Amino acid sequence: MISTRHPTARLPRQRMLPAMLALVLAGAAAPVSQLAAAPAPLAAPAPVAVPPAESGVRVHRASLKELGALFPLQLRGVDGTSGVAFSVRNDEVVVGAKLKLNYSYSPALLTNLSHIKVLVNEQVAATIPVTTQQAGENLQREITIPPRLITEFNRLNLQLIGHYTMECEDPLHSSLWANIGNDSVLELTVAPVAQTNDLALLPQPFFDRRDVRPLELPIVFNAAPNAGTLQAAGTMSSWFGALAGFRGAKFPSLIGELPARGNAVVMVAGRAQAPAGLALPEISGPTVAVVSHPADRNGKLLLVMGRDDAELAVAAKALAIGSSALSGPLARITEVTELKPRKPYDAPHWLASDRPVKFGELAEAQALNVSGYSPDLIRVNFFLPPDLFGWRQKGIPVDLRYRYTPRPNADKSTLNINVNQQFLRSLPLRAVNHEEQGTLDRWFTKVMPTGETVPEREKLHIPLFKLPAQSQLQMHYYYDVVKQGACKDVPLDNVRGSVEADSTIDISGFPHFIAMPDLAAFGNAGFPFTRMADLSESAVVMPDRPGVQELGTYLGLMGLMGRVTGFPALGVTVAQAQQVDRLGDKDLLVISSGGGNQPLLKQWASAIPAALQGDAKSFQLADLAQRVLRWWGFEDESGTRAHRSQVAFSSSSTDAFIAGFESPLRSGRSVVLVASNQPAGLAQVMDALLDADAVTKVQGSTTVIRGKQVDSLVAEKNYHVGKLGPLLYVQWYLSRNPLLLILLGVSAAVLVAIIMYLSLRARARARLKQQKKG
Repeated sequence: MISTRHPTARLPRQRMLPAMLALVLAGAAAPVSQLAAAPAPLAAPAPVAVPPAESGVRVHRASLKELGALFPLQLRGVDGTSGVAFSVRNDEVVVGAKLKLNYSYSPALLTNLSHIKVLVNEQVAATIPVTTQQAGENLQREITIPPRLITEFNRLNLQLIGHYTMECEDPLHSSLWANIGNDSVLELTVAPVAQTNDLALLPQPFFDRRDVRPLELPIVFNAAPNAGTLQAAGTMSSWFGALAGFRGAKFPSLIGELPARGNAVVMVAGRAQAPAGLALPEISGPTVAVVSHPADRNGKLLLVMGRDDAELAVAAKALAIGSSALSGPLARITEVTELKPRKPYDAPHWLASDRPVKFGELAEAQALNVSGYSPDLIRVNFFLPPDLFGWRQKGIPVDLRYRYTPRPNADKSTLNINVNQQFLRSLPLRAVNHEEQGTLDRWFTKVMPTGETVPEREKLHIPLFKLPAQSQLQMHYYYDVVKQGACKDVPLDNVRGSVEADSTIDISGFPHFIAMPDLAAFGNAGFPFTRMADLSESAVVMPDRPGVQELGTYLGLMGLMGRVTGFPALGVTVAQAQQVDRLGDKDLLVISSGGGNQPLLKQWASAIPAALQGDAKSFQLADLAQRVLRWWGFEDESGTRAHRSQVAFSSSSTDAFIAGFESPLRSGRSVVLVASNQPAGLAQVMDALLDADAVTKVQGSTTVIRGKQVDSLVAEKNYHVGKLGPLLYVQWYLSRNPLLLILLGVSAAVLVAIIMYLSLRARARARLKQQKKG
């Protein structure tokens, strides 16, 4: 519970300026054509913003791939449509838009009947003719989109109107096609819209869910931060990291100065001097405020303030868990109360480990319904704890309930189920008169109104090895169109398909047990630190004299943790090497940037498989030729590569590495070391962890990062974390030690033989005694 006290009256909430007014204001300063940057290449590597002119006009560019089209858009048939969604920030208005299109189309299309339409929010923005001379070629075209068609949330569609003959035609003929490259670029020229200083707008403008670009939010310290200040800053960065989600987030660090322009978070502890150019309000307790950037009329500063570290932590916590309750330009926090402590594996983004989880909890109802003969995929995203132990189990059970329009006759229509673009199952879509229907089912089908959907249910298992920490279940309705003959093939838009919201996925039957170190679990899921969503069993060991690069790396890592868990790191501990002895009950995240600023590198040198000290470098390497394959492959330990050699050299390059090992302070606890020989090298680590392709190469126990190249050198796993039941643990342990199993088997056989021998001998003696008496 959060209570606040406002020293000033609440300001009225600023409404967005109309698009035409913003356009006039921007035009008064300079023509839009002069303010916009030069056109970008058609295949832009990433959405970037041109440095703003004095008026604040910017140009944002994003390829269709970055907007969600993982593959080129395939337009098929007489009326094929596909597209992407895009949005516009609340503090910006579009004053110009262009689509730089890469496309091609079938040579069979009739020029006078066929064309490609560009639609924005179902309104035609442009029509592209298809000429015979350019048919079949890879074409490029720049299309101007009227800004009046663009709102906050938008849909860009490409629609093929295709015909190949003047006579009766097959509406799904193979010659009716057009291909739109997903390297096509959407370019938006935007002007800023004035915003009020109001906490009720949070997290805007510092984060806007409409903005699909990676978040880059500077965090400013008014003085060199101590451990308490860094803990509060970690709360803020993890909160924004959770909000940014798939976009990723970086948090450049500044000390005593504000960024030249844009938005920023300012951490103020005590009564030290404010950052240059900033006038601070009176601090009489935990305080949060939004003020204008003194050097940028379009920028805002989020002030998080306290008279000491304890009050600063309260202010940061109030923002992270209760920002939706705040209002006004400034609020003094009088109380923040936690209602319930966190439990292991209860991160909001993770599947619950104690019950089946309904699909309705993972996806919106609208996303679970599709229509038409060429529907989009039904996607269900979920996040798994990386330490699920699936030894000798079928996989994760899914109780799938779905509905569809029954087929008039038996055909090849199916519901195809994929996981992470890997085929899993294919379920047939039944016909109205299907032979396997029972009497009651057939009667129900006859009396059921035409066009109604029929319910189905299927229980299946997803193999655990197919599921990384972040996974997606994909379901696609495929309808087999039966040819009726010339002039009779008219596909009707009367088919519907859905997945019921009460379908479930259940991981409650899986224990938590994993071989460590495992940097893949760290890179993909922040494990083992994210086992507790608030990182209450984790500590970050900072260098003795951290600079802005080390601080930015710490904040970026906390942002990654928030992105994984969906919860701010309220319980993380920040310390330095001399305090590490009291951290034996925690998993440790150690940051080092060379120059001898991290004493733990020398203290734990025997456990660390790499060393970077200036130009001197050494790495332990695995010998793949002599690795030993595990018997009976209960898990993929054939990839376990122990270090068998070491190479040392000297070079002036900037290198970084991530290493995992068991904590020297306590068995069962883990250490992850993020190190570089130069502070700039730490940025390479963050780039790799935020890159969807590079992070897949972060594996094993040692990963080296050199620029954009990521290599796993050693992958030995020498300890385990988690718990198994007694019987399961004995079975698992014996499976890993087959010689011991054989020895126990022989011992048991010998023991049984001895027991039988003694028993038979005793019976023989008793019989002899009876014979003598007789």
